[in-house]
Amino acid sequence: MATPETRSRGFLSWRKVDGGGVIAPDERLSWPRTVGIGLQHVVAMFGATFLVPVLTGFPPATTLLFSGIGTILFLLITRNRLPSYLGSSFAIIAPVLAATASDGQSAALGGIVVVGALLILIGAIAHFAGIGWIEVLMPPVVTGTIVALIGLNLAPTAKTNYEEDPVIATVVLVLLVASVVLFRGLLGRLAIFLSVILGYVISLLFDKVDTSGIADATWIGFPEFHTPTFHLSVIPMFLPVVLVLLVENIGHVKSVATMTGVNYDRRIGRALAADGLATVLAGSGGGSATTTYAENIGVMAATKVYSTAAYWIAGVVAVLLGLSPKVGAVIAAVPPGVLGGVTTALYGLVGILGVHIWVTNRVDFSKPVNQFTAAIPLVIGIADFTWVIGDLNFGGIALGAAAALAIYHAMTLIGRWRGTVTN
Repeated sequence: MATPETRSRGFLSWRKVDGGGVIAPDERLSWPRTVGIGLQHVVAMFGATFLVPVLTGFPPATTLLFSGIGTILFLLITRNRLPSYLGSSFAIIAPVLAATASDGQSAALGGIVVVGALLILIGAIAHFAGIGWIEVLMPPVVTGTIVALIGLNLAPTAKTNYEEDPVIATVVLVLLVASVVLFRGLLGRLAIFLSVILGYVISLLFDKVDTSGIADATWIGFPEFHTPTFHLSVIPMFLPVVLVLLVENIGHVKSVATMTGVNYDRRIGRALAADGLATVLAGSGGGSATTTYAENIGVMAATKVYSTAAYWIAGVVAVLLGLSPKVGAVIAAVPPGVLGGVTTALYGLVGILGVHIWVTNRVDFSKPVNQFTAAIPLVIGIADFTWVIGDLNFGGIALGAAAALAIYHAMTLIGRWRGTVTN
């Protein structure tokens, strides 16, 4: 398969092909078919992307708008060679909820901006120095632990939503599990989206949805914009998110590289910086932090179409959806019972992603270093330990992430010195 690294084509040009095989990033099908693939990417990202603002209280239309803008920026910064969609990151939910509760939504947006700025800095370093230092700093046992504790830390939030309407929540949870086993291909990957839609419809039938905001909203218009404020006390809550976004972006870029046969290692720095810039813009205007999306990688795996042209379509459509207050109002009206059902599974899945990192990297838990690196931070994160130092408030996620890094590197260093640890 020809690759964008070996062809010298125009920046925004694609070679038209008839299909019948793998479509490379710098190739495209006919425009009608490309639009169709692009719309599939919109559907794939939509369920997870709109859930984050609904769960955090951010304006959904604003998040969709910045998701589309972020995707377009990502394509520009990676020079139109890396097919990826930037959707809302679930890693941001816990710190946003905590920051909003303590200092308001603007403080949470400030935390998101800081996350994006740090990701830009790391992306710049990775662009010139490579990613070897990241892999040394964060081996799989550490990254898996941090991802797992972020998801499991949210368990009490899922329970709160579930208790708002246990019947609807249970129905949605059953529908979600059933969708996974009943449908194949794209529909199977959209199980979360389908269960939310069905739960929404059932809630409408039982008059459990407040539709007043939908009726009042206009079809076309700008979404709500909010500005960030910066509070030193909430910044520590967001620092572990930077680590998660690092892991997600690098993992997703390597997944795309495996599927396309293109070595994208030289693009990882650009990808990180692009995601960081998209996150800074989103946080500056009231949107959620972004990350490359596994859902859209799944669409590429199913269709064998890796054309960046489809992602331009998806980005533009997301921007148009964000410019419809009516769409935002429909999303914002998702009832708590529906959220309770879907988040019970969703937050658990985030935790399982951490376990998946351990499994795929064959982390050996017979070694005490790995055991304690995972065990102690998980308890800290799940129990949500807190530590207040003056104006600084370190929650379970921040403390757990710091503990994972400190325990692993301290035990490894001392163990090698004493001869009690071998790799």
